[in-house]
Amino acid sequence: MRATVLCFSGLDPSGGAGLQADIEAIGQSGAHAAIACTALTIQNSQQVFGFEATSQTLLLAQANAVVNDLPIRCVKSGMLGTTENIAALAQFLTAHPDFLYVLDPVLVANSGGSLGDQATLVKAFATLIPLATIITPNTVELRALTGIDDLQQATEKLIDMGAKAVLVKGGHEDTPDHIKNTLYIGKDKISETTCPRLEGEYHGSGCSLASFIAGRLAQGDTLPQAVNFAETWLFGVLEHAESPVLGGQKMPKRF
Repeated sequence: MRATVLCFSGLDPSGGAGLQADIEAIGQSGAHAAIACTALTIQNSQQVFGFEATSQTLLLAQANAVVNDLPIRCVKSGMLGTTENIAALAQFLTAHPDFLYVLDPVLVANSGGSLGDQATLVKAFATLIPLATIITPNTVELRALTGIDDLQQATEKLIDMGAKAVLVKGGHEDTPDHIKNTLYIGKDKISETTCPRLEGEYHGSGCSLASFIAGRLAQGDTLPQAVNFAETWLFGVLEHAESPVLGGQKMPKRF
């Protein structure tokens, strides 16, 4: 069977982000996606209205049900929603130290909707950061996680907090004609990639990128290879994104 990525992520009813984005992106990477659902959200492609988190017990039961059944090579997390679920994931990862782990530190939706109390989640993420093979924050998340505005200093602080590798995503920066992503392994800058900035906002782009990276890592790619494949794939996915609402966030076309 294909190498499997176990995703800890929430259900987005619109299908643009969350666990459906994980399933589609991982499938496109060539791997298989298994899901431990962290929350049921109330949202569409444009706005988050609320959510109800899965209990810690149910979350771990989901993960443990598949861990001996499927060839899991990598874990990916997106929306976790509560400190209890963050603690549950830390417990799971500690019990399975051989699994690679891609941490997408989701704090808010692209629409700005709440996916948990930000200050509480930021503090709790400190337990997951040292367990991650790579963490994939956008610059808003990077600043929130570290409390530092300067991106270079913030990245160094994240590494000091235990991050082994960091992909800093520049889509939220004020660069009107391009987006710059930077990959660090330890404090070494491994690559800096730029792509043209496409028009509009996108619902589920971060989920898709992190999940594709996880899928490639599960199949044996190195970190630089996995990131490069994922960035190239994501640009094409966003180029062909669909618009559910005129002028609103676009949905990545992952197939």
